[in-house]
Amino acid sequence: MRIVDFRITRFQFARDRVIGDSQVRADDAHVVALELIGENGLTGLGFAQSLFVPLPPEAEIERIFRFEVWPTLEGERPLALVHRVARPRGGNHRALTLPFHEAIQVALWDLAAKQAGMPLWQMLGARRDRIKAYASGLDFHLSDTDFAELFGRADALGYTAFKIKVGHPDFERDLHRLDLLKKLVRADAQVMIDANEAWSPKEAVVKLERIRDAGHALLWVEDPTLRNDFEGLRHIRHNATWTALNTGEYLDASGKRALMEAGAVDILNVHGQVTDVMRVGWLAADLGVPVSMGNTFLEVGVHCACALPDVEWLEYSFQNFDALVEEPIAIVDGIAMAPDRPGHGLELSEYARRELRRPDVLDRSELGAPPLSKPAAVSTAG
Repeated sequence: MRIVDFRITRFQFARDRVIGDSQVRADDAHVVALELIGENGLTGLGFAQSLFVPLPPEAEIERIFRFEVWPTLEGERPLALVHRVARPRGGNHRALTLPFHEAIQVALWDLAAKQAGMPLWQMLGARRDRIKAYASGLDFHLSDTDFAELFGRADALGYTAFKIKVGHPDFERDLHRLDLLKKLVRADAQVMIDANEAWSPKEAVVKLERIRDAGHALLWVEDPTLRNDFEGLRHIRHNATWTALNTGEYLDASGKRALMEAGAVDILNVHGQVTDVMRVGWLAADLGVPVSMGNTFLEVGVHCACALPDVEWLEYSFQNFDALVEEPIAIVDGIAMAPDRPGHGLELSEYARRELRRPDVLDRSELGAPPLSKPAAVSTAG
């Protein structure tokens, strides 16, 4: 089967809450769906998003994709492309104008698995079809009231692990949030914190000691200092041995390799680029480094998470993207379940095509009410 066509659909809608961390915040969703169409009519779906600025009009997105990407895909076989290894040289090694890298990989793998008639997790070699999900608030800019509502609801839905944002200029506020979380969730909950590079290495060690002395146990601290400060990360790892260091989120595949080889990580954080994740995951397994699956669009990372060894957790951050697909990834009692459908199991919804498509850039005042949040994240308890 060869790729013969593509389809671009632009979406823009209001989020149901402000999301962000110690460095950034976002109020709106700017998303484009990429559909790669095979000669037999099968379609592979991937998503690209811009966190902070609107994407160009749909016609311009299509023009850029046709010029920059389409020549590398047209007439090619998906099964060949997902495994192709090329040595980057000169001008051939450059960023795309728009953030299509992950969308292309996901769409190609979706199409390849559909051609094989297999769920993606099976095609990737997984022996399991489910993994624990932790509740991630993206909560830095929320009020205490909204913070309490979000994590209280997550606990009621059956989540047993929770990650909050820290790195506030007033460290007492970070401690306050940890105290508040402890009151909201079950007594045996596991807790992670994410500083998004807000601290220096020495500052991180001091603040982690204060967190421990305040009576808080942490499963991990995520990105406490700059991503490429391997010496600083090693300092944190060796001086805060009571918790694990989770990092690598902001590094590409080559950077993740260098991070692991430098001994500057306890748990490697990966995201949604399927080919890159599987290759880096193989190296992590060879080096004995556990992997965690960070945020992936519509939790498509569940497939890689199930396929890679030593992956215990998938991040779920309660973003209101589910209206984009007919059937989102199910999370029940804090367990994410990979779909038993060919491909990655996500299909663009007719509702999204009809109601959420925005060919042109809209002002925020024109977006209206946000789509509903995830209906599939449910609890069967009680």
